[in-house]
Amino acid sequence: MNKNVFIIGSGFSSLSASCYLAKKGYNVTVIEKNSTLGGRARQFKKDGFTFDMGPSWYWMPDVFERFFNDFDKKRSDFYDLSKLDPAYKVFFGKNDSMSIEDSLQKIKKVFEKEEKGSSIELEKFINEAKNNYDIAVKDMLYKMPGITPLELITKKTVFKVKSFISNIRREVRKGFKSHRLRAILEFPVLFLGAKASNTPAFYSFMNYADFGLGTWMPKNGFYDVVQSMVDLGKSLGVQYMTECNVESILIENKKVEGLIINKEQHFCDIIISGADYAHTESLLDKKFRQYSKDYWSKKTWSPSSLLFYVGFDKKISDVAHHNLFFDTDIDEHSSDIYDEPKWPENPLFYANFTSKTNDKTAPKGYENGFFLIPIATSISDNDQLREKYFDIIITRLEKFTGEELKKHVLFKESFCVKDFEKEYNSYGGNAYGLANTLMQTAFLRPNLRSNKVKNLYFSGQLTVPGPGVPPAIVSGKLVSDLIIKDEKTI
Repeated sequence: MNKNVFIIGSGFSSLSASCYLAKKGYNVTVIEKNSTLGGRARQFKKDGFTFDMGPSWYWMPDVFERFFNDFDKKRSDFYDLSKLDPAYKVFFGKNDSMSIEDSLQKIKKVFEKEEKGSSIELEKFINEAKNNYDIAVKDMLYKMPGITPLELITKKTVFKVKSFISNIRREVRKGFKSHRLRAILEFPVLFLGAKASNTPAFYSFMNYADFGLGTWMPKNGFYDVVQSMVDLGKSLGVQYMTECNVESILIENKKVEGLIINKEQHFCDIIISGADYAHTESLLDKKFRQYSKDYWSKKTWSPSSLLFYVGFDKKISDVAHHNLFFDTDIDEHSSDIYDEPKWPENPLFYANFTSKTNDKTAPKGYENGFFLIPIATSISDNDQLREKYFDIIITRLEKFTGEELKKHVLFKESFCVKDFEKEYNSYGGNAYGLANTLMQTAFLRPNLRSNKVKNLYFSGQLTVPGPGVPPAIVSGKLVSDLIIKDEKTI
């Protein structure tokens, strides 16, 4: 008899796991509390504008390709992909910006223009980053369910001890003096949810993902990836339930029995939660929880975010598809997130205009703008603060572009701490899960498998491998492999 699997949440790790298990013959049902699938990667539409609500950077394309190859498919069977040029633009002040183009050779010229000799240092740095990438993705990522410290030990990683002891900031500052170049090289670890000074140097593989592999864009936006994984799941027999709130997990004799969904009992053999880990354990009686409130409160969390989805009734000049505004002190902003959590006085921010490369995401002659300010988790969130910070970033955008923009805002929608908590049951309103610090890497992250309830599993950004879309997709494979292995040992 094929076993019934319920998967809580429909983010990338859940969609990934659902496909892998369905392929193996399990009866899989994905259960989503919201009205649409995709978790943080949902889509938002209004007045002819289309926005990806969360992830917008398509990095590590090989991970996406491998996912579809595992089902004898190609990514191109589902969506078209193009490489962005420039990959992104970085603003340091008025009339002071740098464009990161679509190849390392072009980027080396940009670096050399900024700092003599830096192109040579960049080539050395990226070569090391590529070596780390090859080890991380080919030798580690798919082989680390976080069960034992021995997973970290391979013939290649034993020579990388220094890379785990040192940190990104230290390695970047050895070779580069320009604060602009340092900021650009430290930026990619923001996807890992921690300060560069707290992120092991091994994670420089993110710099190779950036400069070596490039920044890509699905034809119709990031939601193409969600839709393709759902379509693949449907072809394998996966069922999807939306507007279904999971209220508790049923346990019988320390084993999964089912779920209470919208006040009704539903029985199954196996449960995976791709939802927030801490929230999922709150659905269990205390005796079945692996981690206490104290445990979660002491973790190093990735930032939350203040997001804006904005429709402009004009085109905006001098901006790219992706834009980073580093005209303020990155260390000051980081301190406001991690050291003394509070709203930042001088926030850095990110702006994304998909209508620059896909005119279908905004009406003709208009621009859609997605803005993100990283902020601390568990801080106050109200409409007055949101308005204050929207004014701050739009004023700065007007300064950098030399255009009047405020009066051209057709609408704006915001999303912040309270929304992350409400929509995703996110601990402290975090946006990216647990940060990838040294003490929160691999087996030191929360387990994929419950050690108190049989047949209860977890996936996603709070467990292994960690935050980000590619790791979430890999997490779905790791947990499905673990389930299949556990089933064989019964």
